[in-house]
Amino acid sequence: MLDMTDEEKEIMQQHVAYRKTLLDKGNVIAYGPVMDPNSGYGIGIVEAENEEQVKQLTANDPANKINRYEIFPMRAIIPKQPTV
Repeated sequence: MLDMTDEEKEIMQQHVAYRKTLLDKGNVIAYGPVMDPNSGYGIGIVEAENEEQVKQLTANDPANKINRYEIFPMRAIIPKQPTV
C-alpha cells in the first residue's frame, strides 16, 4: 500500500468511492485497510442475500484490476434495527 503508482492510487480512490456507495445503500457494513505491520490488505463486511450477490458486488469493484478478493461467509451478530 505504501508503494502504489499514481495509476494504482487512482484505482484505489475509485474503489473507496464504490465501497462508500455500497455502505450508503446498506450493502456494506464496514470496510477499510487493516493495520497489519506484516502485510497490507483491506477487509470488507458485506450484508447480502446470498453469495452470488456478494460476487456481483465484488465483480463491479473498480479495484479488481489490482486487488485479489477472497469471499468467506460469516455468521454475524448485529444490533437489531429500531422499527419506526
